[in-house]
Amino acid sequence: MTQRKLKFALFGNIYQAKKSAAIQKVLSCLSEDGAELAVDQEYYDFLKNDQRINVPAARVFTDSDFDADFAISMGGDGTFLKTANRVGSRNIPILGVNMGRLGFLADIAPGDIESCLHALYIDDFVVESRAVIQVEADGEPLGSMNCALNDVAVLKRDTASMISIRASIDGKHLTTYQADGLIVSTPTGSTAYSLSNGGPIIVPGTGVLLMTAVAPHSLNIRPIVIPDTAVVTLDVESRSHSFLVAIDGRSEKCREETRITLRRAPYNIQVVKRSNNQYFTTLREKMMWGADVR
Repeated sequence: MTQRKLKFALFGNIYQAKKSAAIQKVLSCLSEDGAELAVDQEYYDFLKNDQRINVPAARVFTDSDFDADFAISMGGDGTFLKTANRVGSRNIPILGVNMGRLGFLADIAPGDIESCLHALYIDDFVVESRAVIQVEADGEPLGSMNCALNDVAVLKRDTASMISIRASIDGKHLTTYQADGLIVSTPTGSTAYSLSNGGPIIVPGTGVLLMTAVAPHSLNIRPIVIPDTAVVTLDVESRSHSFLVAIDGRSEKCREETRITLRRAPYNIQVVKRSNNQYFTTLREKMMWGADVR
């Protein structure tokens, strides 16, 4: 039986020069399977000019000018988030190869690349649908990259003083946070910035959003979980008359009077997982639960 031909879009971290062996394995596997490969321009230039790797690409693309059956992210979770942003609402499943450290999203080890790519051809995989947060500033999209797979953080700009963030849920006042910032995360992002600020871990697929303060002035402030159908509005007061909005780590500067509105985006990001992958196993291993580190 003739093997079907798949199209792949390849993205990667240009700061991981020591990981070229894994990249060459991916390129070799795709070439052997007769895959049609499109490569992000920045990553293509890095592989060709810095790594001296021959890249058998059918085409090189910029921005969102690509089409594929699958996207491959070569890097850590940060690279995966950038790939997710580029994929956007295209509904293209993303396979994350972990060339970083922790890797909740990019959880395919370099040694498993060959078997995972082969699994795509025989439909031996699952696709998890992950919620995304959409960001508006005064009713308009905030920047060109205005959606977050992990989290949106409203943060102070200076190092000296906290900011005041008046938070409302569906138009009803929740509280005013006196803090260094506020994180609104998806279940996917609950193991990221929110977790480091004391937020709970939420299983992906759960229909909620999580709000976690960053260094709150009051010890009474605790994280809160709300339905992902809710609309969150944030009004900020700052001594510097401005603040930052970090969307999956990409920062935008806003004026003090800017109203930030957060809601679930009208699309999800599709994440490729191995058929035998179990979230709780990944969580246990990544968090080292039960491990004796003595």
